[in-house]
Order: sequence, then C-alpha cells, then structure tokens
Amino acid sequence: MRTRRGARAAVRLALLVIMTVAALLAPPPPSWLPAAAVGPVRDDGTVPAVGRTWPVGTRPPVLRGWEPPATAYGRGHRGVDLVAAPGAPVRAVAAGRVSFAGRVAGRGVVSVELAGTGHPPLRTTYEPVGASVAEGDEVTAGETIGTVEPTGSHCTAPCVHWGLLRADAYLNPLTLLPPWLLHRDPPRLLPVLSAPAPD
Repeated sequence: MRTRRGARAAVRLALLVIMTVAALLAPPPPSWLPAAAVGPVRDDGTVPAVGRTWPVGTRPPVLRGWEPPATAYGRGHRGVDLVAAPGAPVRAVAAGRVSFAGRVAGRGVVSVELAGTGHPPLRTTYEPVGASVAEGDEVTAGETIGTVEPTGSHCTAPCVHWGLLRADAYLNPLTLLPPWLLHRDPPRLLPVLSAPAPD
C-alpha cells in the first residue's frame, strides 16, 4: 500500500514539474498580438475561442493588427490584415452560416455568423474574397468559402482583411483562436520515463 502511495506521489510530482517547465518554456505572446487578445476580451466570455483554423495559410504573418477606434467613427483598424497570395483559399475559422456573400464597394466580401456564440451571434468577415459559397449556406470550420482576390485590398501587400463583430460592435478576430493556434511553436509535454506507471 505504501509503495502505491509513493508511486502516485512520484507521478503527481513529475506531472507538476512537467507542467511548470512547459509554462516557463512557453513563448510569450507575439508582439503583434494585442493585449486584449489574451486578456479581458477572452476571459470575460465576450469572444469564445471557437476558431479551429486560420482564415488563410497555417500561421500567416499579420500585416496590421486590430486597433479599435476611440469613437464609433474614429480612426482605427477594425480587423486584422493577414498576408495572403491572390488565388489562395480562404477558410471559415469556425462553423456557422453564411450571412452575406457578394460585393461591397467593388470588393468581394463573405460574412459568416458563428454557431453557438450567443445572441446576437458573432460574425466574421473576410475581404477581398471571391466567394464560393452563397448566403444561407452552412459551413464547417476549415471549409473553403472563397479565394483571395488580386485587387480590392487596402494593404500594401496582398492580404485578407479578417473582421469580427457582435451586432455593430467590432471585436478583435484573433480572440477567436485558441492559444495553440496563435504561436508558431506550441509547447509540447515530454514523456516521464523515470516515474512508475500509475495503478
């Protein structure tokens, strides 16, 4: 009985050490990630981390981050610009229903209402995108919703502007992504080879 308790205590201690080391070795948030993306916006439940993929690529460079305006009509950046080559597929970051797919001011725009995100639901927007979906279509996380258009971007390089709204309030779209998607090299736990297996 005493050896079982000792073995369990050793396993608990080993797990505690592994978790502590993993936390210490975890990379800091990238410099382009606003503090709100890892703090209050996610913690207060306003934006659940329902995203399962980036809209483009596997971890695209961010040309310009989210810069909320001080007033409703003030200067700012109401989304995130992600580097994306013309013709690259654009994916839905989470499951939902296409609420708009068409042209606005000459640019292709796709908007998806995200399932299970409250009332009113969160809504992601992507532009400039040539839509391969139509209004009312149900989409899954990672499903292609269109391709990056070669023109219509406000970026200095080809990009996709990715936005997030709840009703008329703009939010930081990066808060949709869980931490493991935000870092290039997520921490990995190593096996404990010296600890005895639990009973």
